[in-house]
Amino acid sequence: MAKNPTDATADVPASKFRSPLKRVTDKTVGVPNIISVDDHVVPLPDLWTSRLPSKFRDAAPRVAREKGVLQGKTWKLDDANGQLADVWHFDLIASVIPMESAAAGFEQSEIDARPMTYEEMRPGCHDQVGRLSDMMLNHVDASVNFPDVFPGYCGEVFSGVADKALALACIQVYNDWMIDEWCGGEGTGRLVPLTLIPHWDPLSSVAEVQRCAAKGSHAVSFSESPHALGFPTYHSGEWEPFFAACQETGTTVAIHRGSSPRAYTDDPDAPWGTDSTLHFQYGLHSLIDLVISGVPERFEDLNIAYSECEVAWMPYVLERMDHQWERRMHNPRRRIRLSERPSTYVKSRIYGCIIDDEVGIRTRDHGIDIDHLMIESNYPHGNGYFPRTVEMVAELCARTDLTDDEIYKFTRGNAIKAFGLERYGIAS
Repeated sequence: MAKNPTDATADVPASKFRSPLKRVTDKTVGVPNIISVDDHVVPLPDLWTSRLPSKFRDAAPRVAREKGVLQGKTWKLDDANGQLADVWHFDLIASVIPMESAAAGFEQSEIDARPMTYEEMRPGCHDQVGRLSDMMLNHVDASVNFPDVFPGYCGEVFSGVADKALALACIQVYNDWMIDEWCGGEGTGRLVPLTLIPHWDPLSSVAEVQRCAAKGSHAVSFSESPHALGFPTYHSGEWEPFFAACQETGTTVAIHRGSSPRAYTDDPDAPWGTDSTLHFQYGLHSLIDLVISGVPERFEDLNIAYSECEVAWMPYVLERMDHQWERRMHNPRRRIRLSERPSTYVKSRIYGCIIDDEVGIRTRDHGIDIDHLMIESNYPHGNGYFPRTVEMVAELCARTDLTDDEIYKFTRGNAIKAFGLERYGIAS
């Protein structure tokens, strides 16, 4: 029986968490403490029931402890044979938190897709003090956090709700909590705010970007495929005011794989590792649409970052887009309407992050270059390496022959540029 996932929590006061850039163990000499640009936070059980305006409280997202079984992605109540789980209920949606999404502290041999209760999770999954402690253990100086299963990586759960006033209020409650509480207090300069937008309305999204930027959030989670959620495409032009607002406020557009239902899936009876292997295709679809739509060309000061897609697939995709651009440039009906080759905009405007993509680093001269590669610890997900992320990074850097300067860029420097972390006191 493995130890309880809370056993490794360091007993360190929150005021001691901030650590300077430093070298760590003998195994990782030369590797600084990392800045992770893709981690996750499980919402507090009372996040919306305690914070929404009173007129929305009865319809607020809430957690119920139930006994049931998870059939695919559908939760079925089953008092006789089921498993105890904390289930998020909102509108007609019931979302469980699978162990894979809150796996920090468990061994790989223990992790599966079973539903969890909050008590079974490591505190760092949802508690700021626990998270800062776990960041110390994992040699992570700063962390950008996406939401998790509920409300989805870009808040897509709210986009499907009929009552849009309620949905917008839920997004604003989450954003205020993210900025003021999760990233406030002892989290200041350690936890980097990442907020949500109402994808169903590009103009309301502009207002929320501006509101959050005024409160101190300069990163927003955006869907890899708004069209797959039933909203305007990258090509439609309707997102232009949103991208303009992000550029004007210095807000990074963070795109997480799985923030839409677009990608092809594995066979229904395939093991979990098959699905994880296919994660890259979310980014593949999105990057092609985004670049060919001309967004990176029109907004040359906008930072765009792809999360949990890895990058080894990019050299071929960039080559293919460039070939199509060249072959069709004289055909007014079929040409890609970009002034330069598509790869130009990827290599100069878009950041990619990886968990353990050795091939992606080795092919950096053909895809995302070393000035645009970043690392993610992916805490608390099961495909992360907590609490040994920095050891994995050290091995990755050694196998790919990165220089000291390249290691710094990969582990810290590029994240500082991509997310403008100087504004949070992170300058090196």
